[in-house]
Amino acid sequence: MFYRLLIRPVLYAFSAETAHHFTMRCLALVSSLSWLCALLSRLFGTRDPSLTMKCLGLTFPSPIGLAAGLDKDAQAVPALAALGFGFVEVGTITAQGQPGNPLPRLFRLPQDRALINRMGFNNKGSEVAAARLSQLQRGRSPLGVNIGKTKLVENAQAADDYALSAARLGPYADYLVINVSSPNTPGLRDLQAIESLRPLVQRVRFELDRVRPERRVPLLLKIAPDLSDQDIDAVADLALELKLDGIIATNTTIARAGLTTDPASVEACGAGGLSGAPLKARSLAVLERLHARLGDHVVLIAAGGVETVEDVWARLCAGASLVQVYTALIYDGPTLPSRLARQLSARLRSEGIAHVDQLRRRS
Repeated sequence: MFYRLLIRPVLYAFSAETAHHFTMRCLALVSSLSWLCALLSRLFGTRDPSLTMKCLGLTFPSPIGLAAGLDKDAQAVPALAALGFGFVEVGTITAQGQPGNPLPRLFRLPQDRALINRMGFNNKGSEVAAARLSQLQRGRSPLGVNIGKTKLVENAQAADDYALSAARLGPYADYLVINVSSPNTPGLRDLQAIESLRPLVQRVRFELDRVRPERRVPLLLKIAPDLSDQDIDAVADLALELKLDGIIATNTTIARAGLTTDPASVEACGAGGLSGAPLKARSLAVLERLHARLGDHVVLIAAGGVETVEDVWARLCAGASLVQVYTALIYDGPTLPSRLARQLSARLRSEGIAHVDQLRRRS
């Protein structure tokens, strides 16, 4: 309530990207103060054993995590974890630093509780991120690292580009995500085609095993909601073939159907990926199709339109082991992860379910 009444109106007085950069500077400052992170963790941290999820060879204090896109340069991991996220995913990080697409490139659609972005993987690059992560004091929440293709690199050299990021960041990642599904880097989604995806995944897997011989770093793939059902099945089959550890379903969509925002306002935003509530149904449908194809052989992480405990519950019941939020955080504020965790605990108790993992097993 405090965030909605006082903080959000101030942030919304500025452009979406200006508010984002201000927020990240504040979180980075909090991250530098260990005593403050400890205090926040005591206030917001999740300690209910019924929410502890074990998958990917890791232990997650809660199945509710932060999706990539907020902390692009891994500058605020301690603060974000202290807010109650069960895991934090940073990125998307590219091998070379790049400014991203021209401004403006981030837009709010409050009537739809959605965002449109065409950021274009703006980040300082994997070398800078690796240096920062090497100094990070790790907490209870696992760290995911999401990597993408440098814009100037042609698709024919994409495997080398991803492999360089994997080599630099693999030593610090609890799991690594290959992002080939952002609509904001020209040609990137072409890499979702099986003939392109197979050698890319194999090359990244090789690099991870080379830099982390002592532990197999889980490798995941993030896919678009705009794939056809046939392509979703093909990705699922490839995941089994290459022994991928997980799939994140889904990234943003290029579709604009079903929005209540004035069409002229939507058109004025221009191209980009749509995230938030309008993505809810399609992301759930992709998740359900993946689970029907894969069963429990590949870990599924649900993302896209997750706002409420009902959304979390639905994703877990549909076969997800973990869920991620992002856009809802912009609308509901920093207490969202702890609130969702409390509500999920209460829902489990009211349903007489001893542990959150039992939801997935019933799917």
